[in-house]
Amino acid sequence: MAYYGPPPNLWGHSVTNLTVVDKVPPEIMHLVDPHWYQFPPMNPLWHSIIGFAIFMLGMISTVGNGVVIYIFSTEKSLRTPSNLFVVNLAVSDFLMMATNATTMVYNCWFETWSLGLLMCDLYAFTGSLFGCCSIWSMTMIAMDRYNVIVKGLSGKPLTNTGAIVRICVCWTIGIVWGSMPMLGWNRYVPEGNMTACGTDYLTDDWFSKSYILCYSFCVYYIPLFTIIYCYVYIVKAVTVHERTMREQAKRMNIQSLRQGDDGKAAEMKLAKIALVTISLWFLAWTPYTIINYTGVFKMASLTPLATIWGSVFAKCSSVYNPIVYGISHPKYRAALVRRFPALGCGDASGGADAKSMASEVSAVSGGGSAGAGMETTAA
Repeated sequence: MAYYGPPPNLWGHSVTNLTVVDKVPPEIMHLVDPHWYQFPPMNPLWHSIIGFAIFMLGMISTVGNGVVIYIFSTEKSLRTPSNLFVVNLAVSDFLMMATNATTMVYNCWFETWSLGLLMCDLYAFTGSLFGCCSIWSMTMIAMDRYNVIVKGLSGKPLTNTGAIVRICVCWTIGIVWGSMPMLGWNRYVPEGNMTACGTDYLTDDWFSKSYILCYSFCVYYIPLFTIIYCYVYIVKAVTVHERTMREQAKRMNIQSLRQGDDGKAAEMKLAKIALVTISLWFLAWTPYTIINYTGVFKMASLTPLATIWGSVFAKCSSVYNPIVYGISHPKYRAALVRRFPALGCGDASGGADAKSMASEVSAVSGGGSAGAGMETTAA
């Protein structure tokens, strides 16, 4: 009789009862949800691809964030209260990849979680801690830019003390939410791919599910809508400011109050910065939210391979954050050219040019908030 079933041998093992959890160490087997027992092991090629991708992301993130920390900490012109948020973002991204990337690469090599119960908790805790801190650091950056550009002279200037207090708030949020699963509100368990650990979103206990809902509200929705609100009003403020300048130039019978620029370029640049910032933030953290919500509300049957993408996309943010918040800063680019010519991403005069442009806008508008904040927004 012809055999139409699966091949009798798969990767050197019998296919009888072969599941994705077969290689999980006995000491953490009790954490694996029964949902995952129905899936065969992931193709080893996926473990190799994901392990290599995380390794490369870790290397790029370590170098990128390390350079941002070094430049912003040693360059006197960059030691401003606002830039403390950028440094804090780089520190949290650096630590997230230093702790999570190496662990995940190690587990991809063994094709399962092989570091025991304690390391599962520590991996998930550090991922949550540094992820929350990065998210709220980006939120603080957006709020600071809103204060400078939209509120202008009516806003309270940010001081070093104020920036440090806000940074402490970021870390407190991360510590509180990261430690809750280890204190009994939800728990950390191996994810479907068995090479990473995260929150238990497949549990039927609504007390545990409530953690994920509250967590997403405080660490996803509030920061997301805050960032969107800030950048929408920043763009509106600059647009109104540029329109006022064009009207003033028209009354003076000159083409523009700026030399060689009618202001539209500044509006478009700021709009692009806002769009890129919001889009990359959404791209990085939405997959994790979707995966968790899918498990909580049973909207679809999650597969082991599907669960890995939330972690990959979130870790990608630590790679492009140094670009969005570091290299986009003209003074940072100028310092980068001086310190590391091989890594230079712009002309060393960029910082001076941007400062001169911002000064012109501010002077013409009589110290207007939008003009005064142009250089800060470029950060």
